[in-house]
Amino acid sequence: MTANDASAGEPAAVPPLPGAIDVHAHFITDRLRAAMQAAGHGEPDGMPAIPDWDPEAALTHMDAVGVRTAMLSVSSPGVDFGDAGATRELARSVNDEGAELVRAHPGRFGLMASLPLPDIPAALAEAEYALDRLGADGIVLKTHYQGRYLGDPHYEPLMDLLDERRAVVCLHPTSPQCWQDTSLGYPRPMVEFAFDTTRAVAHLIMSGTLRRHPGISFIVPHAGAALPVLADRIAVFALMQAEGPPAEVLADLATLHFDLAGFALPRALPALLQLTDTRHLLYGSDFPFTPGWAVEGLARNLADAMDPATREDMLRHNASRLFPRLQEGVCRI
Repeated sequence: MTANDASAGEPAAVPPLPGAIDVHAHFITDRLRAAMQAAGHGEPDGMPAIPDWDPEAALTHMDAVGVRTAMLSVSSPGVDFGDAGATRELARSVNDEGAELVRAHPGRFGLMASLPLPDIPAALAEAEYALDRLGADGIVLKTHYQGRYLGDPHYEPLMDLLDERRAVVCLHPTSPQCWQDTSLGYPRPMVEFAFDTTRAVAHLIMSGTLRRHPGISFIVPHAGAALPVLADRIAVFALMQAEGPPAEVLADLATLHFDLAGFALPRALPALLQLTDTRHLLYGSDFPFTPGWAVEGLARNLADAMDPATREDMLRHNASRLFPRLQEGVCRI
């Protein structure tokens, strides 16, 4: 709003989610954009275009919604475009630039660092650099890398490191390798993302990865994707396939954290609350891949649907437990 608008007596819009911590927000650097376009991802995952992003526009959007702090991560397709050396360089670049954004805007941004997977030695080195040198708030992991899903033994050294560091890990879906056969020509975020998230989380549980690494705090996106509907089915198959003690699917799902990015209402959130409680809900915008006008409308729906205690848990309290530095109101990066 300009000064002229205010003097004309127009009331300032009240942000729907004042003081929110947004755990599912993205950023796009110039180098990342160029790499995506060069690799043929100018329409990422079938979306019309790579959205515009800059810190000033992001802060304006955050103020309109009421977001105090946005935890920035790289969205799908990530930083791996087939060349291992280029992947290492691009991961380092986005992490360095993300850390600089946090330093330049104290308290407004956080960083979920990207890793040059599926190269495990390089990923271990980058995780240590991001967490120790940059002070990153956590790590973002795609549901799979070149078709190898989280929960595969390939990732065990990384899971060991993240468990030891008690890291927060944001999961993010990406197009499955068979998307040409399954997406029916539609953008993959419409259906494929939900099932790719569900596939990865099911594998984390069924493989025992989640139980072996209790120090990792996983954030599952999009109100749990298809997990609330498929949880009982997965649990039965865990019993049928177990050679030893079966995976405790429902108990394990209840330990996860879930962001409400996307269309949590009117159906997804009530289903999710059959799996977990309100202390495991987190706010997520998915900006800028979800445009600002849509984020604001979805935020108002959430604000209107929740009682005050649940809203406070979802907006601030739960995220503050995951990211203790946000309780202090200072930036440690």
